[in-house]
Amino acid sequence: MAEEIIISPDIGFVRELKRAGGDTLKKCYQCATCSVVCPISPDDKPFPRKEMLMAQWGMKEELAADPDVWLCHNCNDCSKYCPRGARPGDVLSVMRQKFIERNAVPALMGRIVSRPLLALLIPVVLFLIILGSIGHLGIPSGDIVYSKLFPIHIIEDIFITLVALAGITYLVSLFRFWNTMAKNGSPTSGGFVPALIGTIIELISHKRFAKCETNGDRKNGHMLVFYAFIGLAITTIWITVYYYLPEPYRKLSPISLSDPMKWLANVSAIALIVGSLILVINRLKDKGVDTVSSSFDWTFLIMVVLLATTGILTEVIRLAGITGLAYPMYFIHLSFVFYIIVYFPYSKLAHMGYRTLAITYSKMSDRDIEL
Repeated sequence: MAEEIIISPDIGFVRELKRAGGDTLKKCYQCATCSVVCPISPDDKPFPRKEMLMAQWGMKEELAADPDVWLCHNCNDCSKYCPRGARPGDVLSVMRQKFIERNAVPALMGRIVSRPLLALLIPVVLFLIILGSIGHLGIPSGDIVYSKLFPIHIIEDIFITLVALAGITYLVSLFRFWNTMAKNGSPTSGGFVPALIGTIIELISHKRFAKCETNGDRKNGHMLVFYAFIGLAITTIWITVYYYLPEPYRKLSPISLSDPMKWLANVSAIALIVGSLILVINRLKDKGVDTVSSSFDWTFLIMVVLLATTGILTEVIRLAGITGLAYPMYFIHLSFVFYIIVYFPYSKLAHMGYRTLAITYSKMSDRDIEL
């Protein structure tokens, strides 16, 4: 006797997907063209056909536990060849956005990130309050030294705390996601550590992006942004170490342009701008497919470009000795730094952790693909 399966559609979830950019969802008539042409879909239970069906039925909980939503790299080969214009790539992109919001800790942060102006206003108001409390609302006189505006110990207190909080909330979100997959997904046979190591090697080389056809040229942009963030993270740790070294090795800002740390910082900032612009151009150009980038994706790209641009301008204006512009630009740059760090677990950057776990889980479930 056939097993009885009860499906409880979540109509509200279907409406959410359609409002957020998955408005073509109902055009899908399950021909499976998308799963056939996808270059990174596994042979066992391929995607995105089944995800489109589950989305049409409002199967929110099943999709939340589905690692294949995250195995999708938005190549958009599926959307290019879809005979109905259902745009599976865009629909899965919206799903990922919704599940980042679902796993957000606290949930309020996920909603704040969906309102970028409000999200950016928060650090501006916070920094103004801090500057007002220490009597630093004016433009400092004399040589341009940014610690005159924001003392180093205050910057460290603020951002070390923020990094810790963002890291903890991100780990909790990823833990929720993993537990959901493990509880409702395919049985696993492989070990976690070997699968994770294999996944990290893939991410470093961006092998899956290389298999994309329609959006294949995104690979260079993604790699530049990826390694730029790694470079900037190393730079941040490096300059913090400088502050705490004993004399005569201790170095305080402004750091000389001849210092290796400064070289890494500038190269990383340039790579971030170039990589982001490559991604922007890729989204704007005609790729022969009807696809729509969500505001979620555009907000991330714009914020990254502004982060890198204001960082470089902060340095250039200081070197030019334009006091009246230097300190306001530094303030603006810190606001974007706040945005990227604090909202990391709730933005497009969160994909990094979710996708890493999804690929790791697929390897453990023997559903990996040959790259």
